[in-house]
Amino acid sequence: MSRLTLEPYLIPAAELGRENPLAPLRAYETASAAGATAPDGDYPDRGREDSILPYRLQDQYDRRRQPCAFKAAVLENKHLRATFALDLGGRMMSLFDKRARRELLFVNPVFQPANFAVRDAWFSGGVEWNISIIGHCPLTCSPLFTARVVAEDGTQVLRLYEWDRIRRVPFQIDCWLSDDLPFLMARVRIRNPNDHAIPMYWWSNIGVPEREDVRVLGPSSQAYRHDYDGKLVGHDVPYYENTDVTYTTNRRSAADLYFRIPQGGRPWVTALDREGKGLIHSSTDRLRGRKMFNMGVDPGGRRWQEFLAEPGKAYLEIQGGLAPTQGEYLTMPAGAEWSWLEAYGLMEADAAVVHGKDWTAAYETVERELERRLPRALLERELARTAAAIADRAPVELLHQGSGWGALEGVRRERAEQPPFASSAVPFPPSSIGDDQMPWLALLENGALPHRAPASDPGSLMVQPEWRALLESAVRQGRGDHWLSWYHLGVMRYRAGDVAGAKKAWEQSIAREPSAWAFRDLAVLQREAGDESAAADLWLTAARLAPDVAPLAIECAKSLLTAGRYNEVIIFADARPDAVKRQGRIRLLRAVAALKLGDLETVAKYFEGDLDIANIREKETALSDLWFGYHEQRIARERGGEIKIDESLRRLVRKEFPPPVRFDFRLNTEMDLEDAIANQR
Repeated sequence: MSRLTLEPYLIPAAELGRENPLAPLRAYETASAAGATAPDGDYPDRGREDSILPYRLQDQYDRRRQPCAFKAAVLENKHLRATFALDLGGRMMSLFDKRARRELLFVNPVFQPANFAVRDAWFSGGVEWNISIIGHCPLTCSPLFTARVVAEDGTQVLRLYEWDRIRRVPFQIDCWLSDDLPFLMARVRIRNPNDHAIPMYWWSNIGVPEREDVRVLGPSSQAYRHDYDGKLVGHDVPYYENTDVTYTTNRRSAADLYFRIPQGGRPWVTALDREGKGLIHSSTDRLRGRKMFNMGVDPGGRRWQEFLAEPGKAYLEIQGGLAPTQGEYLTMPAGAEWSWLEAYGLMEADAAVVHGKDWTAAYETVERELERRLPRALLERELARTAAAIADRAPVELLHQGSGWGALEGVRRERAEQPPFASSAVPFPPSSIGDDQMPWLALLENGALPHRAPASDPGSLMVQPEWRALLESAVRQGRGDHWLSWYHLGVMRYRAGDVAGAKKAWEQSIAREPSAWAFRDLAVLQREAGDESAAADLWLTAARLAPDVAPLAIECAKSLLTAGRYNEVIIFADARPDAVKRQGRIRLLRAVAALKLGDLETVAKYFEGDLDIANIREKETALSDLWFGYHEQRIARERGGEIKIDESLRRLVRKEFPPPVRFDFRLNTEMDLEDAIANQR
């Protein structure tokens, strides 16, 4: 019989920090959220969101690691030991096979966030559950509710669940171990309680160790791939441009590969070493998509690997999703409930066949072995059986608390005489309502949003239409007619597409009491209108009102840089308080401005230091661009201005002066060069 316990998960960890107080008004962009377009134009991209609102960014982390004990739940039986980090999106951090004495996942030796997720903070390793919008989940670095459920037969079940604020749906993940099978089972259920259809997204991302002898296999000889250039192309598996891409160390740059599983085919994906051993992920048919991802073996890809973990610790990802690719959504009807069952465990197949030249024989061998170990029909039966036996059962014990947003939504629905959005299987207790939710609860109960000083954090955001109606009504009736109400109304209107209304609201907010937050949001509108200089002026006003807010200073410096006001960038950066001035991103922007001014000495001094920008963004090339730009100007100057900075010089610099490893985060060196040349045309 399996056991479910709570234990500390000890690991060196960077501090995640507080949420960014600035409203993330502009469209989010990460490489995994960028989408792709097929050459023939038939690639679906439905339901795309332009914002992560009402969530705020998690970008205040650092790279100073200290010993930390995260709260973890451990499921264990004679076959497996699975460890879940409850404050980190419920991620399965480890899956250890006891009989094989083998760790099946890539276990990151540290917790080091980096800018990969839709809210910025993300970390590598384990199994990550991604719901809601394209990209790494808004909850990937946030706590989930965790409960103990006892199945009808006495099996201990770990339930992870939350309320997603973008799609406004509850979801649950029920995990258990069986004495009869050496697989961890994860039963996922999503309910759409809305009276309208919604776009839905789900991908389970699985990190496994990357080595030269590891081959990724899926049940298809056809695939799609895109290499971060926006183009999705079909090709045969395993070869692409004469390279066997199922061995990820053969791939120079970061890339995806989506297996095109034939209609009626069994969905699975695995990564097997030279002995034919490794983790396999299978599921019932609703989870149709299968993918692999690698960082690439270019210096930038290897730099990312160590930046996310430690030197010598490399991973690749195998994944399963609802749609064929990660650039699309499925339409979830009003009132619908979707469930599927995932299985994680050890695969052992004939190594000679798995790594042989006959690709069809390789994946068919794995599929036969999977059927022997875990019959497809058994998974389907288990999905049906566990609906009542597990999924519908109420928890016997709440082990960990998530956010208070689900409880707040429950109160709102009760007041509005609307049906509950969730069953007793996923309770959102009133005790979970905390400081983030209290102002909105006051609006609901007292009819007004409480006032706070304009110098303070404006608080968590809300864009749900029902809450907007409450706040609009309150202000019309003179209740809570202060700067904060108008500020939040501006965010709500902006998210609803009413840009003119948002502008009026932020201007009203400033008329009541000036705040950095309203001036900053007006600056965003000016930038979107194409007036970079006016935007920079508003950002400067905002920064004067909140000089200690580093994210605001960073945005202001970026705006001055975009507006071509390079001297002002230097003046602004040097005038910041010491804690802000030392921010790595401020130092980088100052160096970029110096390069624009031809101050090569300042740029050279910047590169003498170590990298101190924790949230370098996936796909970002700011550091390597600065490096190349410095050498382009240096060479042109050394030759007395006899040569121009043209395509020929740029190619020379990229060949002769590669960036130091610590500054090189390029995931596609070929595209980096072509983009640099195109930008100068």
